[in-house]
Amino acid sequence: MKKTNFNHLESLYWVFTQVCNDQCVHCYNDSGPNGGRLSDEECLQIISNLPDEIDRIILSGGEPIAKKKQLFLILDALKERYGSRSQIMLQTNGDLLTGEILDVLIEKGITRFDIASIDRYHKKAGEHLMNLAELFDSRGVDGSDKDPLIDKENYVKPKLSWGYWGATEDMWLGGNWARGRALKNSIWKKDPKHNFCAVLSGGIGFLNGGEDIPQEISIQLWKINPCCPGTYKAMGDARTEKISQVLARVSASPVFQRIDRGDPLGMGESVGISRAYAMARTEELDNICLWCDEFFKEHFDIEKLDKK
Repeated sequence: MKKTNFNHLESLYWVFTQVCNDQCVHCYNDSGPNGGRLSDEECLQIISNLPDEIDRIILSGGEPIAKKKQLFLILDALKERYGSRSQIMLQTNGDLLTGEILDVLIEKGITRFDIASIDRYHKKAGEHLMNLAELFDSRGVDGSDKDPLIDKENYVKPKLSWGYWGATEDMWLGGNWARGRALKNSIWKKDPKHNFCAVLSGGIGFLNGGEDIPQEISIQLWKINPCCPGTYKAMGDARTEKISQVLARVSASPVFQRIDRGDPLGMGESVGISRAYAMARTEELDNICLWCDEFFKEHFDIEKLDKK
């Protein structure tokens, strides 16, 4: 059954800053000390344009704590708008997290912390994991639930918890997403058979969700996307457009209906691009995201929702 009311969203992943204390070689959005950023005013404009109901909001970066004052501003604005109706989650590398900051974050409504740096690509890798575990334990933050991003039960009935993960050759590496420094440094996943669009954080379910996949969209700074890596051009501008209206608009397009089904190889059929051609180009490009880029760059106009 197709969704028609986009004023309710199950999950929102918002990279509100690409500023980071680190500059990892695999980073898909080129985060670093000079990474992209929003003004406070732009952040508040985006919050005003969010749907009226959101079950889960994931704040990420960059490194959110590197923009601590702005993070606090965002949390205050989200609490004012949604109260306790939305679970607020934070993805952080943990480098800048202190007891004092953790206390403020909990007070401002964060119920889930994910340490997204336990891998060989981050400069501290896992060496500070035990210190973070002690810090969370001292504040009564439960560490037994390691994977809340997939299980819907974890944000329908949220609890104060934390977990950790990191980039691997199979998942959560710019290798799935041929983007940013991962692309520049040639450490992206060169596997045309890997359909990132069909897994969580890909495009699948961004309009309608599913039994196991939440309806989740991504906002990279201000760019409204069906997935974390994002389409070649954004579906809309969250600073000036209502997210619900953007989703309603693209939901009428057979192209985005195929993305919602996790089927980027079939997204061009309505504009004369065959599945066979899409498969051949994906094989040549070695990555499904690069085919998606090429499709929107050469064959389909996102603004007009029509073929070029």
